[in-house]
Amino acid sequence: MHVTNQTYQFGMYILFPISIMYYFGTNLDGKFTVPDFWPKPGQTHKIPYDRDEIAKELERLKQRNLENKRRREEQERLRELGTGREE
Repeated sequence: MHVTNQTYQFGMYILFPISIMYYFGTNLDGKFTVPDFWPKPGQTHKIPYDRDEIAKELERLKQRNLENKRRREEQERLRELGTGREE
């Protein structure tokens, strides 16, 4: 009885890691990939290196910040008008 138990244990010690390696090692793309996980090259940030590109990027960021500030102030103004009418 003791010999069969050791034989079974030895078989498990050998087959378990091999079966795990086989399961995770075959067809990795089909099992573990998420479609469209990585962004396309057009969707990523392009770091400006030239002086002109840096100036254009700074101008774009300033315009975006001004637009966000204008929207935020407009929402606050509407919120104040909305709370003033309820009283």
